[in-house]
Amino acid sequence: MAVKPITGMLRRGIVLDLTVALGLGTTAGYAWWYGYHVPAVRHRDAFYQKIEDERAAALGQSK
Repeated sequence: MAVKPITGMLRRGIVLDLTVALGLGTTAGYAWWYGYHVPAVRHRDAFYQKIEDERAAALGQSK
């Protein structure tokens, strides 16, 4: 009974693992960036813009 070589199967498994890992990592990165980071930055920027507008109004300045 001959034993099949496992070299091709190992290489195929490694390529599949790397492809899945990179795909899932990229997807998770996009989900975090556009699902959490971008809205948080917009919220922060709106907060500081409101403070700046209030400060300018108190000093009688306008844009």
